[in-house]
Amino acid sequence: MANKKNLTIGVVVTLLVAAYLGFDLNQQQLKHPPIEADQKALNKNGLQLIQQAYDAKLSNVQVQATGKVKAILADDNEGSRHQKFILTLDNGLTVLVAHNIDLAPKIINLHKGDVVEFFGEYEYSSKGGVIHWTHHDPQKRHQDGWLKHNGRTYA
Repeated sequence: MANKKNLTIGVVVTLLVAAYLGFDLNQQQLKHPPIEADQKALNKNGLQLIQQAYDAKLSNVQVQATGKVKAILADDNEGSRHQKFILTLDNGLTVLVAHNIDLAPKIINLHKGDVVEFFGEYEYSSKGGVIHWTHHDPQKRHQDGWLKHNGRTYA
C-alpha cells in the first residue's frame, strides 16, 4: 500500500513539474522575439505567397516578407499621403510599397540598399505588385500592418 501511495505521489509531482516547465517555456517564448531561423522561414513563406499571387494575378493577399530598397520615390501627397519606395525581393520580384503616412510614421533615413521587412496587403501589378495597408486601421476593418527598418517598427 505504501509503495502504491509513493508511486502516486511521484507521478503527481512529475506532472506538476512538467506542467510548470511547460508553462514557463511558453512564457519564455512570449518574452523573446522569434529566433532568426523562424524569421527566415516567415520570409521564405511570404516570398512564396507573393510569387503565387503574382503568377495567378491575385490581389488582397496578406503577406509578410523582407526586401532590399531598390529605389526611393517621391511621396504621394494627393489625398491620403503615402511614402513610396520599391523593394527587390529575394525571389527576384520587385514591389512598390505605398505606406500611408497620414496613419503611420514615415521611415526617416531610408536609403537605397536598406533592408525593410513588411506586413501588409499585396496587390497584383504587371511590374511585380504593390504592398499597402502597412499601418494600423483606426476603424478596425482591416488587419493592421507594419514596416520594420533598422530595428524600428512603423505602424
